[in-house]
Amino acid sequence: MTTVFTGSTMNDEARRERIFQGDVFVYAASPASRELVSFARELVAETFGGMDPTTAQHSLPVERFAALLADVKPRFIHHPRCKEIIAVLLDELGFAPGETYFDVPRLRTSTSDGYLDSGISYAYHAHRDCWYAAPFNQVNWWIPVYDVVPENVFALHPEYFDRAVRNGSGRYDYASWVRTERPSAAQHIYSDTREQPKPEEDLDLSGELRIVTEPGGVLLFSGAQLHSTVRNTSGVTRFSIDFRTVHIDDVRSRKGAPNVDATCLGTTLRDFMRAKDLERMPEELSAEYEKEARAHLERANAATADISH
Repeated sequence: MTTVFTGSTMNDEARRERIFQGDVFVYAASPASRELVSFARELVAETFGGMDPTTAQHSLPVERFAALLADVKPRFIHHPRCKEIIAVLLDELGFAPGETYFDVPRLRTSTSDGYLDSGISYAYHAHRDCWYAAPFNQVNWWIPVYDVVPENVFALHPEYFDRAVRNGSGRYDYASWVRTERPSAAQHIYSDTREQPKPEEDLDLSGELRIVTEPGGVLLFSGAQLHSTVRNTSGVTRFSIDFRTVHIDDVRSRKGAPNVDATCLGTTLRDFMRAKDLERMPEELSAEYEKEARAHLERANAATADISH
């Protein structure tokens, strides 16, 4: 059973423990999250000129819309101001800046009625971030930039948190993705042919959980949670921010959510920076996780071979 905690004052260690068990935490907008949203809006407004970015899809050719996103998203991701604000936000919510590492914040979009749902504005099928080489001690952060409604957020599928799903993660190599697939995102306008881990069985997603927060509201959940982009029928484009955190003690001790079905290669740990000073994750830990991922895949392949014989 998944419990949703709203405005919890639980300390971070206990909160992470609950998140690793499948629970979800929701917080009202804070000074830092409002500042992050305000900064995102500034960059978006600068890019879209006098147009309302949430309705611009109704007046722009899809190629032009994709080009605008291809301009603003990298600027947001790599802007040093974002990292400064996130460090403050982590501290506001009780994440120790000396032990918490985060990856770059991403500006996401979900357009309405299938206008643009591949490449730069990919509409995610049901997936776990751990199928994409995320560590099982990862906490996902999600923050809406403008008002959202149930018809344009994303959905959690908590009934699958500890239930294996047959999937294609065994064919996914994170290093290869970063090298060849990620840079081509803006080229995929009408369809997305990049190999990505997907469910390879029919799923019953009728028990989905959608959470609507105010702009700047914060949603925290495990990277092992199965989740997907809601088919946007709201008539407006949803803009949101997401990033991820890990605690160095969890990384060292391998404390985290259970691995029920991920067999991908590589690790995203090298993407993480310490909130206090932006120092990168220690290389020896990333190398250890890569080695363990390869060993896990080899064991899974051996088990499959034994069954087939």
